[in-house]
Amino acid sequence: QLQLVESGGGLVQPGGSLRLSCAPSGFTLHYYGIGWFRQAPGKEREGVSCISSSGRNINYAHSVKGRFTISRDNAKNTVWLQMNSLKPEDTAVYYCAATWVEVTTTSCPTEADFTSWGQGTQVTVSS
Repeated sequence: QLQLVESGGGLVQPGGSLRLSCAPSGFTLHYYGIGWFRQAPGKEREGVSCISSSGRNINYAHSVKGRFTISRDNAKNTVWLQMNSLKPEDTAVYYCAATWVEVTTTSCPTEADFTSWGQGTQVTVSS
């Protein structure tokens, strides 16, 4: 099974920023759509954002739109999630995942469509 590795999590004060990275272990991301998900304590995992293999199609959850930016550089084989204006409710373990299913202009594939996952990186927003 293909593996992804997330990095960049940490502790940040409300209003601060973090940039998460997602890189594959032993394969190229070039042909995959990538999604970012998060799971807060006691809550179900939720989708945050997704980007198509080309980078042309991008979607965000309502709760992060305008604050988070997803991007990718296929030459560097990396996807990023820039998180600005962080709030305590953004505290969660963040996961990236890869899918063959098309990311459209209006929606992300379902969580079940993402077949390769990372281990997650903890993001804590607290003063």
